[in-house]
Amino acid sequence: MLFLVATLLAAIAACVQGTIGFGLALTSAPLLALLDPAFVPGPLLVASAPLAVAALLREREHADVRGVAAAFVGRLPGTAAGALAVAALPVLVLHVAIGIVVLLAVAVSLWAPRFHPTTPVLVGAGVVSGVTGTVAAIGGPPIALVYQYAGGPTVRATMSLYFTLGTVLSITALWLAGAFGRHELALSLVLLPGTALGFLASGPLLHRVDAARLRVLVLAAATLSALVLLVTALI
Repeated sequence: MLFLVATLLAAIAACVQGTIGFGLALTSAPLLALLDPAFVPGPLLVASAPLAVAALLREREHADVRGVAAAFVGRLPGTAAGALAVAALPVLVLHVAIGIVVLLAVAVSLWAPRFHPTTPVLVGAGVVSGVTGTVAAIGGPPIALVYQYAGGPTVRATMSLYFTLGTVLSITALWLAGAFGRHELALSLVLLPGTALGFLASGPLLHRVDAARLRVLVLAAATLSALVLLVTALI
């Protein structure tokens, strides 16, 4: 039963990420954590790796390589801080802090003037993403908010490149911090079939999401991720 439920959750979440560029963790992490808290963050990060690679290969010509490089300047210290936080702080404190930060980012996106993914903005988003991705496997919203005005292929390909590199970094940091071992590896294997099925299901949906609709979905998904973290941390 655990395998079937986890597979279904992973498939739905992978379909969401394959369509809009991110969302695997925010749509599955809370329920997976109820099945087994060890699903988050390590196994969910491992399961997201092949999904990110497959999505990148599908639309690789649209990836903003320079933007990802700038984001990674911030991702490195953010990941280190996140790994130390996982090892030292209560989960409740971490998730509440992340939820508040993401909601503030959405508010800025809604009411601030239109902005472009400049190097300073991407570095800052990379720092936040490194922390949130390592602590809760939800590293997509900070970067997705920066690219919210880009077209669907650019968002998906850029996010996939960022996830491909960032996942390896976060898993390594968790392992070095003693937060990823054999049990987490076994749970990772449980999630992989579902992510493969979800990615295949996302293919027919790609051309149904235009730029304007994608921005709405990005902001809605980021808000949902923050609310999910806050609600699950406080109940």
